[in-house]
Amino acid sequence: MKNAKVKLSEAVARKHPARVAGTLYTKQEIHEIFRRFSVQRPEPKGELEHVNAFTLLVAVVLSAQATDAGVNKATRTLFKIADTPEKMLALGEETLGGYIRTIGLWRNKAKNVIALSEALIRDHGGVVPGDRDALVKLPGVGRKTANVVLNMAFGQPTMAVDTHILRIGNRIGLAPGKTPDQVEKMLLRVVPDEYLLHAHHWLILHGRYVCKARKPECEKCVIADLCKAAVKTCDIPAPLVPLAA
Repeated sequence: MKNAKVKLSEAVARKHPARVAGTLYTKQEIHEIFRRFSVQRPEPKGELEHVNAFTLLVAVVLSAQATDAGVNKATRTLFKIADTPEKMLALGEETLGGYIRTIGLWRNKAKNVIALSEALIRDHGGVVPGDRDALVKLPGVGRKTANVVLNMAFGQPTMAVDTHILRIGNRIGLAPGKTPDQVEKMLLRVVPDEYLLHAHHWLILHGRYVCKARKPECEKCVIADLCKAAVKTCDIPAPLVPLAA
C-alpha cells in the first residue's frame, strides 16, 4: 500500500511539476523562457556606446536617471577626446560638464566622473578593476553599475537589475522582490546557468521594447503563452519562436 502511494505521488509530480520556490514557474518553464529569449536574440548587446572598459564605466554612471539614447548622443564626441582616466581628468570638471549638459543631473555626474578617473589612476594604475568590491568604492558607482561593467567588459555572469528587470520580475512572477537586491538574488538563483551570462540583457531589452511599463505589447511577446502576469493586453498568442523539442 505504501509503495502504491509513493508511485501515485511520483506520477502526480511528473504530471504537475512543482514551482520553483519564490516564483510562479516550474524549472522547465523558466528554462523555456530563457531558451526562447536566446533564440530571439542570440547575442544581445547593451545599448550604451563605448570603446573600452573605462568608457563603458563612464557611460553607465551617466545613464542613471537618463536614457541610453541621450547618453550616447552626449558621449560620442566626449569619448573621441577622453577615452582614458588620464584624458578625462585632464579635461576637468567644467569642460566635461559642457559635453554632458543634456544629461540629467549632469553637474553631480561630472564631479563623479572626474573623481572616479582620479581614483582609477591613484588606486588601480588607470585600469578599470574586474572586481565588484573595488568598483563600488569608486565615486558614483553602485552595485548595478558594477554588475553592468563586470558583465560587459569582463564576461562575468552578473545580474544588473534596473527598473525594467525590477518591473518584469514582479509583473510576471519570475523574481518577485521589493528591491533590486532581492530581485537580483532571486534571478541568480533561478536562471539556468547556461543562460545567466546574457540574462540581464534579455530581460532589459524585453522590458524596454515589449513588456513596457504602461502598456505591455503582449502580442509581440515570445513568452506570452508561458507568462503568468495577472493582467495581459491581448489573448495569448501562439509562441513566436520554435518550441523546444
